Amino acid sequence: MTEKRDRIAGGLYGLLIGDALGVPYEFYEAQELPPYEEIEMTPPSGFKKTYPQVEAGTWSDDGAQSLCLLDSLFKQGGFSLKEYSDELLAWYEEGVWAVGGQVFDVGVQTGQALHAYKEGAAPEQCGLLNPQGKGNGALMRTLPLALWHFAGGAKDPESRERNLVRDAHHQCLITHGHVCNQVCSALYCLVAWGLLEGLEVYEAIQKGVQRLRRIYREQPEYERELEWSIRPDLPWEGKGTGYVVDCLRSAFMILERASNYEDAVKQAVQLGNDTDTTACVTGGLAGIRYGLQGIPKRWLLALREREKVEQMMDCFSKMW
Repeated sequence: MTEKRDRIAGGLYGLLIGDALGVPYEFYEAQELPPYEEIEMTPPSGFKKTYPQVEAGTWSDDGAQSLCLLDSLFKQGGFSLKEYSDELLAWYEEGVWAVGGQVFDVGVQTGQALHAYKEGAAPEQCGLLNPQGKGNGALMRTLPLALWHFAGGAKDPESRERNLVRDAHHQCLITHGHVCNQVCSALYCLVAWGLLEGLEVYEAIQKGVQRLRRIYREQPEYERELEWSIRPDLPWEGKGTGYVVDCLRSAFMILERASNYEDAVKQAVQLGNDTDTTACVTGGLAGIRYGLQGIPKRWLLALREREKVEQMMDCFSKMW
């Protein structure tokens, strides 16, 4: 396996496995969770799973929406808000890209936005039905943009960065249109890009911030959001909540101190609260950093419907 493919596969599997690992523990407070050593896709005996009917190794809305995004990129040869919105609606109503076709976890804002889209609202407006909505529902699914642009896209480095940031902004619009969500998604994608280039975590985060600051010189509204909401000069600290800034900060905090992929996603789950999304967002970056080879085989084997992931990896293989 080439290094490039290993990192891309690590990112894709990493986000799905992190999501699946966090599903049984969602909404629990940190002190209510099993000890670190017992965090597994099948929780220890006596622990009451959040979704009793969901089998171990099942990704949730985070993973399904990420696969919708990746599928639309391959089908269209680039990002199309209309096509992506159609894919999300197909997931919401028909279970497309959901494991077993079963949708069991939908954020309130996402559900409202997709209902409005079905009724004929423009996708650019659906994510602003709650104008101040700053949940992590768009951040959780944005990683495929970084993987796709890294695998192909424009040849000029600066154009690729700008195109990636533009698409990261636009993919938010269908469900989470606030500029804060767009900036968090853009920074996350640029950090993923740095990790795909082989940078260490600290350097990837710093370079991602520098790249975004350069792009936002021409976009003062976005620049203000980066500096005053995300505050990238402060230490990265987070509590694993569903607030998009806290989710991003939690992932960066964990990545800076984790020793490997398993450590990263277990730390994410142990924060409690929005465990599946924190572990998904963290796991995607950790999967790139440590590669597919760094993900425990027991979790790879436990992931349900891996053939869907391999279908996406086959599409990547045709890009190089």
